[in-house]
Amino acid sequence: MFKTVLFPIDQSREAREAADVVANIVQKYSSRLVLLSVVEEPSPEAPSGDPMVSPEVVAKLLENARTLFSQQDIQAEILERQGKPAFTICDVADEIGADLIIMGCRGLGLTEEGATDSVTTRVINLSPCPVLIVP
Repeated sequence: MFKTVLFPIDQSREAREAADVVANIVQKYSSRLVLLSVVEEPSPEAPSGDPMVSPEVVAKLLENARTLFSQQDIQAEILERQGKPAFTICDVADEIGADLIIMGCRGLGLTEEGATDSVTTRVINLSPCPVLIVP
């Protein structure tokens, strides 16, 4: 049913909590797991050299996630991309033929403005496949 699962990760608590759901689904369906980290392109006004998005931090995040899954006997492929997160997640899902995207929900708030601007909402609206949001 879910041959390929895409799991976009960042340093959020919600992404860490979603990892258990990802592991359960991948094991149940013997799915291929692809971990994705999207580094947002820096805006011209942003200060350069943000340590939260350095290549080293992203590489370590992806390796830690791969290690977490390998401890559960799950092989994971890792991808790192640069771009706008929602669009990049959907592009990668299409590129790899994902059958499911699983992501944590940051919960930017209950205001309509926060809901329409969230990466999660944009992925739901643009995704080429089903999206499972883990609260």
